[in-house]
Amino acid sequence: MSKSALLVWGGWPGHSPKECTEIFGPWLESQGYDVEISDTLDSYMDADKLQALSLIVPVWTQGEIAQEQVQNLLAAVHSGVGIAGWHGSMGDSFRMSTDYQFMVGGQWVAHPGKYVDYDVNIIDHDDPISAGLTDFTMHTEQYYMHVDPSNEVLATTTFKGDQLASGDAPYETTWIAGCVMPVVWKRMWGKGRVFYSSLGHKVDDFDVPQVMEMMQRGMLWASQ
Repeated sequence: MSKSALLVWGGWPGHSPKECTEIFGPWLESQGYDVEISDTLDSYMDADKLQALSLIVPVWTQGEIAQEQVQNLLAAVHSGVGIAGWHGSMGDSFRMSTDYQFMVGGQWVAHPGKYVDYDVNIIDHDDPISAGLTDFTMHTEQYYMHVDPSNEVLATTTFKGDQLASGDAPYETTWIAGCVMPVVWKRMWGKGRVFYSSLGHKVDDFDVPQVMEMMQRGMLWASQ
């Protein structure tokens, strides 16, 4: 029996939701998945259809989600449907839906300095998602997030604390110097597998081999 995946894109356009969907939709098809691509949150209205899926890939930054839509999405994952996503397309969606954030295992807070050079450190070399991968450097947004301590963290980054805050006031973020922040994690939500990577602000972030490899492996793991 073939696996099935639903990719739902939209919301704030700055994260190139359509372009990123056009990367991972065809890739999932190449892995044997029956893929449906949607640009409406109404795709979450059919509860039975959602619960028959193998994988949901949300590609929707910010925005608002109706109560029935988010209830159906969370119920599907809780029942055993995998979910996998990246950056603000999953980690900064539906800011008023704390239940959604609870499922993801984190929520974006800031990216001090906007585009900066920073290291990503692989901390679990045995997990199938990160096995065989080496530490690497990024030039993109370094996400500071509020995270669930129950996450199984696979990769981290350490803040230098010398960057200006990216919010409403341009002050140095000295208080987070040395802060070790999860970048890639996996977790369970009921019976459902959840995978998240904070990497992927720009389409070309996925040109970094480790970023793409962990995202692809995470999708496969979530839909097992």
